[in-house]
Order: sequence, then C-alpha cells, then structure tokens
Amino acid sequence: MKIAISTDDGRVSEHFGRCPEFTILEVEDGKVAGKEVIPNPGHHPGFLPRFFHERGVEAIIAGGMGFRAQQLFAELGVKPVMGVKGSIEEVSRELLAGTLQGGESLCRPGGGKGYGLDKTECTHPEGEKVRSA
Repeated sequence: MKIAISTDDGRVSEHFGRCPEFTILEVEDGKVAGKEVIPNPGHHPGFLPRFFHERGVEAIIAGGMGFRAQQLFAELGVKPVMGVKGSIEEVSRELLAGTLQGGESLCRPGGGKGYGLDKTECTHPEGEKVRSA
C-alpha cells in the first residue's frame, strides 16, 4: 500500500496543495518498506489527485484540503485523511499501529484567495488545534 503525506519541514503540512513536498510511504506487512520524498509537482485543479492515483497511492494524509480536492481523490479511490498534525515519524508510527485518526480539515480556503503554491494566506484560525491521532 502506498500512502502520500503532505510534508513541510519533516511535519505534516496544514496546506495540502501548497506543501513544498510529499512523503510517500510504501507499507508492506505492517512495516514501512520504502520511503520517498518528492517535491510538490504543482498545484492546479485536479492534477494532484490524478498524479497520486496514477502512482498507486491509496491514501493521502494532510492537515487540510479543500472540499473539491477531497472529492476528486475519493472519486479515484484514494482515501483523503485530513486534520492530521505531527512529524512524519509520529504519523508513520500511528499509521502502522492503526491508531492514526483524521478530523476536520485545518484549511478552509475562501473564494478569491487562490490555491497555488504561492498563496500567502489561509482562513483557518491561528493556533487551531486538531488531534493528530
């Protein structure tokens, strides 16, 4: 099973589409069999769901993601898990232990603010706490 995690400086990124990179974990027999960190290949409507689906990713983990992106992932059979915080190591341990829990998306984009890598604002409340496990 392949799982992609939106990543920013070794932690789960709160902003899925604008994260600088993704960590892709290959999980086999309850262990991480492979780990790859790739730069964000770009963010425009519908691209990332197709990109990860074509690479065999079965789940995407992020702090926040827009509703449309969540829909596109789900339509392609890729399970979006939102509301996750923590280091990639912590999240990996929780994932392998079966204790990783998602929640509500941390990022709630508003109309007209843009969604690209260069977006400088998000509408989630500063300091909002969301459980990572």
